[in-house]
Amino acid sequence: MPELPEVETVRRGLTPVMEGQVIARAQVNRPDLRWPFPPDMAARLTGRRVAALRRRSKYILADLDSGETLLIHLGMSGRMLISGDPLGVFVHDHPALEKHDHVVLDMENGARITFNDPRRFGAMDLLPTATADQHKLLSVLGPEPLGNDFNEPHLIAAFAGRNTPVKSALLDQHIVAGLGNIYVCEALYRAGIHPGRKAGRISARRVAALVPIIRQVLVDAIAAGGSSLRDFRQADGELGYFQHAFDVYGRAGQPCRRPDCGGTIARIVQSGRSSFYCPACQR
Repeated sequence: MPELPEVETVRRGLTPVMEGQVIARAQVNRPDLRWPFPPDMAARLTGRRVAALRRRSKYILADLDSGETLLIHLGMSGRMLISGDPLGVFVHDHPALEKHDHVVLDMENGARITFNDPRRFGAMDLLPTATADQHKLLSVLGPEPLGNDFNEPHLIAAFAGRNTPVKSALLDQHIVAGLGNIYVCEALYRAGIHPGRKAGRISARRVAALVPIIRQVLVDAIAAGGSSLRDFRQADGELGYFQHAFDVYGRAGQPCRRPDCGGTIARIVQSGRSSFYCPACQR
């Protein structure tokens, strides 16, 4: 599942060809993905100008001049691909539509944005922009980890008295939005915190130190274009590269990269997910 850096990478790739531009023609090639598309979605998108393209957690939000917002969730295998870009950054020719090209947006500037999703776990919805934050998928989300509301007092208060492992607490979207398995593993490694340690038993000082570490891990991953493990591609079709900089994720049995450690990366399963950590330097 794409995490915040992958979704932010896609949003940044789409912005030059979508933001401020008119959707000349929208084509919807099936009735549903993870759930049914909203009624008359193609007609409601056609002719609308994209006023702003933003991200909330793992969702891309395209605010339209009609007062509606197109919500996009990539799911496990969804990709937003660009062709015919007039800026000359992406592939110029529009490829023939493929079997899993479920939604196609032809922009007035000549760009085409294609939503391709072989497994159909992605989703799209249209919702009123004015009340978008009240949508069932968005209303339950905690603060953005790169925003001002995600700060030391917030995380200290969220962890206070919690008997769940710190890994699970950071994956809780009520506490912080957009974090997933990969980047929580990497952040806990940089912080020297064992993923199984109870959140409520970590000192306030160490919890506070997690905030800038989490931000830096995400900034580093976004700068590298996200992580490509299976299906993720950037909007121009290229792979992300942060997986080459993983300190622990997927490195079970390999030596810890801290020069003064000497430990070996281990893997455990927490709530059905793999956690990677160094038993020697994460406590």
